[in-house]
Amino acid sequence: MNLNKLINALKIFISFSLVLCVSVEMDLYADHHETESVSETESQDLAPNSKSAILIERDTGEVIFEKNAQNVLPPASMTKIMTMLLIMEELEGGNLSLSEKVRISEKAASMGGSQIFLEEGEEMTVDDLLKGIAVASGNDASVALAERIGGSEEEFVKMMNQKAKELGLKNTLFQNTTGLPAENHYSTAEDMAVMAKELLKFEDITKYTSIYEDYLRKGQENEFWLVNTNKLVKFYEGVDGLKTGFTNEAKYCLTATAEKDGMRVIAVVMGADSTKNRNSDVSSMLDYVYNKYTTKQLFNKNQVVTSFNWLKAKNQKVNIITNDSISILHKKGEDLSDIETDIKIKQDITLPIKKGTAVGVLQVKNNDEILTETELVIQDDMEKAGTFQLAARILGSFLSK
Repeated sequence: MNLNKLINALKIFISFSLVLCVSVEMDLYADHHETESVSETESQDLAPNSKSAILIERDTGEVIFEKNAQNVLPPASMTKIMTMLLIMEELEGGNLSLSEKVRISEKAASMGGSQIFLEEGEEMTVDDLLKGIAVASGNDASVALAERIGGSEEEFVKMMNQKAKELGLKNTLFQNTTGLPAENHYSTAEDMAVMAKELLKFEDITKYTSIYEDYLRKGQENEFWLVNTNKLVKFYEGVDGLKTGFTNEAKYCLTATAEKDGMRVIAVVMGADSTKNRNSDVSSMLDYVYNKYTTKQLFNKNQVVTSFNWLKAKNQKVNIITNDSISILHKKGEDLSDIETDIKIKQDITLPIKKGTAVGVLQVKNNDEILTETELVIQDDMEKAGTFQLAARILGSFLSK
């Protein structure tokens, strides 16, 4: 180990001391909030070392195990799941680019706790700052990007709380972007799982959270060695995120995600008394679900599921696509012959509408029981047809008869 690497390692050690049918209104996470835990786990404690825990399958949101999952607790640096979610939304929306350089403020540079030791006035790319948050849990990197997006950390926190409301999170409130101790800064294992589910819609996030070690400012005098705070990324097959947390008040927390054989799950533990016990509880939950369950994927994200001709639209043919991947969770060997899907499109759609606007749902059913509902969205922007274009279509339709 060279001298810089040793110094960085010591810094890290010291610094460690989120077809038309009737109109359907949909709750994106109703299946998650209303699904009861799989009965077989009710008599088991898969997370004996943690105050609170939950295990869900990502696509369906189905709860496989929970323990005090609605208990309000400090989330520590798992707060950064929401921070990263807003960053990814800005990137997807084109309001931020990975190559953009962000100037580091005095406030961002002064942040304590886990950090990547940014200096006031330094410029660093969004790509490297995001890596610093995802891998090293950098508080300074979190504040720097929050200031870039919101104008100030305070405004960004308002965005975080607004997003929490949009996701239906009733037991979450943020006071900062980092998870550093603050009054009335809290969440639950259940809410953290919902945030993680939403973050994982951005598939590129695991390119960052799965990194075990890397460097910032590679080859420069102030080169910094990043080491992932989530050791399961290296030591549990399939784990590729998401975020650890620790404060004296919160104790050891982890929101982990893993993917094996096409099945992605999310496991959250809060309030464990050591990193060893935290990792043991998460590993226990992952072992259980991958031994007992599997998923059958029905649709990929952004897959066309139906289309129709819309007389009043400028481009008459409209493709309807999934807003997320769609799967069903089942016990290994279970009969799936009664599984079917049902597409419901709203009737009260008014033009123009933007690409990605929800226009209906796809239901997965087992006989008459609805297993999941997933939003269906418009693949492209839709504008109104012009007066002459519409008149020509009507005339053409009349003459063809």
